[in-house]
Amino acid sequence: MNIRRLLDSIVTRLLALALLIVLTGSLTRYYALSAFLREDLGKVVEAQQLALANYVAHDIDEKVAQREMLLNRLARDVPRPLLEDPARLEQWLRGHYDYQPLFSIGMLVLGLDGMAIADYPIAPGRRQISFADRDYFHAALSGRSYIGKATIGRATKVPVLPMSVPIRGADGRVQGVLVGITALGAPGFLELMQHSRIGNHQDSFLLISPRDRQFVAASEPDMILKPLPPPGANPLHDKAMTGWRGTGITINAKGVEEVCGVASVPSAGWFVVARIPSKEAFATVDRVKQFTLRNTLLALGVFTLITCCGMYIVLRPLFVTARHADRMTRGELPLEPLPIHRNDEVGHLISAFNRLLHKLDRHQVELARLAHHDPLTGLPNRALLTDRLQVAQAQAKRKGNALALLFMDLDGFKTINDKHGHKAGDKVLWLVAQRLSAIVRQTDTLARIGGDEFVLLLSDLDDNAEDIARTVAAKCLEAFAEPFPVGGADCALGISIGIAIGSGLSTPDQLLQAADQAMYRVKKTGRSGSETIRV
Repeated sequence: MNIRRLLDSIVTRLLALALLIVLTGSLTRYYALSAFLREDLGKVVEAQQLALANYVAHDIDEKVAQREMLLNRLARDVPRPLLEDPARLEQWLRGHYDYQPLFSIGMLVLGLDGMAIADYPIAPGRRQISFADRDYFHAALSGRSYIGKATIGRATKVPVLPMSVPIRGADGRVQGVLVGITALGAPGFLELMQHSRIGNHQDSFLLISPRDRQFVAASEPDMILKPLPPPGANPLHDKAMTGWRGTGITINAKGVEEVCGVASVPSAGWFVVARIPSKEAFATVDRVKQFTLRNTLLALGVFTLITCCGMYIVLRPLFVTARHADRMTRGELPLEPLPIHRNDEVGHLISAFNRLLHKLDRHQVELARLAHHDPLTGLPNRALLTDRLQVAQAQAKRKGNALALLFMDLDGFKTINDKHGHKAGDKVLWLVAQRLSAIVRQTDTLARIGGDEFVLLLSDLDDNAEDIARTVAAKCLEAFAEPFPVGGADCALGISIGIAIGSGLSTPDQLLQAADQAMYRVKKTGRSGSETIRV
């Protein structure tokens, strides 16, 4: 018992609270802040990588498209007779090359056998080399321009990118192939990708050809023209090979985690990868972790101060409870349960107060229900009917609609009451309420206003209000077609219905009086039925 009281003591809780504040604060800052910074900084770095990839890809795309456009224009302009005159064809190439030297290695014209007819600038031995096995040569022979596979030039022995277009005769047939060759390391071609840097790392960009499954260019020189890693080595690379473009974090083929951005080079069918190692991208997160650990030591130094403040925090619910209860007793706040935060003396006091408040509230709810509902049938009573009738009348006045009031009195109920007793009569009244409730809409109000008298309020009616009221009255009469089981026997009951049709100009009392008068007229006939009066 003493141990339990010690555990529930305010002093014990105070010491535990002080320790918990220090430990929780430190751990929360260390883990939550680190995770938040990594996620938030990751979005920034990914956006940066994608912007860089798009910038480089756009630059490469423009340069490739510019060379392809130039080559197509020259193929259209080359004089066809010069294909038979290599010397003059070489002069023609020189004139156009000097004017716009986009192809750093030069241009050459190949014959249909794949041998060079003329080239400029002249590369020693190039005219003795056959290019018949090159992919760009076969593509041009088939009649289409083509960006060849990046490879090591046969004449220059450096990494090059060849392009080709067909030279057609007047009959549309291919008479030769115009080829332009650019060194991958040529100034003004891929230098934006090869010499740009992100942070302290040089290997930041990759230019990849999915068609040829090779690295066309890279910031890391030993990766140029190397084949791509096998599928599965880099999940993000595998997605990019299928056409995906965007940003993400992945593990490369060397096992290094990277933040990557992928963008397309449409003219060549390539894509650019801008990448940065996660270790460098999230270096700020590591520094924040170290900062948090240092702050933990400082937090321990203010432990005594937190303990003093904790005393106030522990006792604060008692002060709040007393003030809250005082304001409720003065009517400044609604009666509502107080929150229970602990299982100590304050908690027991608040719990007892809440139980007392709950009982009081339950009694008030029951009294409110009894004040507005009939205890036997559960239907609204006269007071609630009056309130709803006033609301319906105001609504009808505002909208210009009509409303109807059906005043119903049971025929033959007194006989049942006298013959079988009040309990049987009460059961019949309950059954009547059930049958009538099954007829009315949810927006209508069925009330018992005393004895065997019921009133049905139909609101928000249109110009056919009288027809609707008569239809509802007919359904009410039908509900009494079946006898009521009373004391082991079936007893027949009738109902007399007086209908009053009113508008927003009629008062609630006028409607009730008119419906009551109409009901008595039906009553005098000695049979169940209904009669309608307009107010």
